[in-house]
Amino acid sequence: MFEAPAHALIDALAAALREHYGVLAVDLLLADYELNVLCPVIGVAEPVPVTGSAAGQVFVDRRAIVTEGPEGVRLLLPAAARGDAAGVLILDLEARPGPSELDELVFLATALGHDLRAADSVTDRYRNARRRTALTVAAEMQWHLLPGRSCRKPEFALAGQLEPAYSVCGDNFDWAAEDDHLVLTVTNGHGTGIEASLLTVLAVTAMRNARLASPRISDHAALADQAVYAQHAGRRHLSSLLLRFDLDTGMVAAVDAGSPMVLRLRGAELTQVNLEAQLPLGMFESTVYVEQTFRAEPGDRLIVLSDGVHESPYGNQRYTEQGRLRQTLVGTRRLPPAEAVRAVLADHNVFRQGVPLDDDAAIVVVDWAGRQQP
Repeated sequence: MFEAPAHALIDALAAALREHYGVLAVDLLLADYELNVLCPVIGVAEPVPVTGSAAGQVFVDRRAIVTEGPEGVRLLLPAAARGDAAGVLILDLEARPGPSELDELVFLATALGHDLRAADSVTDRYRNARRRTALTVAAEMQWHLLPGRSCRKPEFALAGQLEPAYSVCGDNFDWAAEDDHLVLTVTNGHGTGIEASLLTVLAVTAMRNARLASPRISDHAALADQAVYAQHAGRRHLSSLLLRFDLDTGMVAAVDAGSPMVLRLRGAELTQVNLEAQLPLGMFESTVYVEQTFRAEPGDRLIVLSDGVHESPYGNQRYTEQGRLRQTLVGTRRLPPAEAVRAVLADHNVFRQGVPLDDDAAIVVVDWAGRQQP
């Protein structure tokens, strides 16, 4: 499997599973860009809905399911890399595998999840399987820019999503997880189409460049501000929220350069984290950004929303009015971050009565556990 060409990765794995484990049939289901269905890579089967299916449960929970029936045993195994689920590996066998054999198959599915991430840089096969319709060029740029859609370490679990998935322009989220800290940014793009995407690519790339030179997120914001201003001389700008979590203490350094909103669920109490609004990136030359701090306590859930979510209008109402957003966030508290993101966006769609978004929407959910002290 590990020596197979990228496009033939799943085929090589299927052949090895048939030879060494007596597997009768193999399929791989990959999540589409909207996270609504799981799309088959092998064969011509119909996509499987994430909601209400066994495969969807495996994808959401990252836990294997074994089912038995008259036709044999079916294993549904999560294909995930460091908490970022790509899809579900499905294996049909004549008999239920023993504990050690099951552990080996789970390990192989996890290895497949890691290999799929690497394969995407070499082949289009798996990206093509995941899309149910064509992406716009701007959306293609945004999805390539993402570090993933979820990440998990002992100290935290996070997940994010962009909408409208197949035509998103400028909204973005980014992160880097290190031994002692997590940096998270959520960017609210400005404008439409490729111009918006190019602006976001410039800002996110500048912030990534700054991460390698300085631990201070105020420096990250300043470099991105300079890069955008140098290119557009103040004619174009964009908003971004930058957060740096200390994994030992839970202290969070924050720079609010615009409109993304931070909410905190502590128990059943939902409050907004009030940050000083500073200038958007690229509005003026050589803007000085100041870090603020707050503390994340073990058990906290932080939700970051771009204005496409919290300012989204339908008729004369906004999603934040009449407690709609609050009710949804509190009601999804027990769901893991990836499923909570899906649930919020699904309710957001219900609120709009299916009317397409007229602005990009980004949401990131972070569950904070903190580091256990020796």
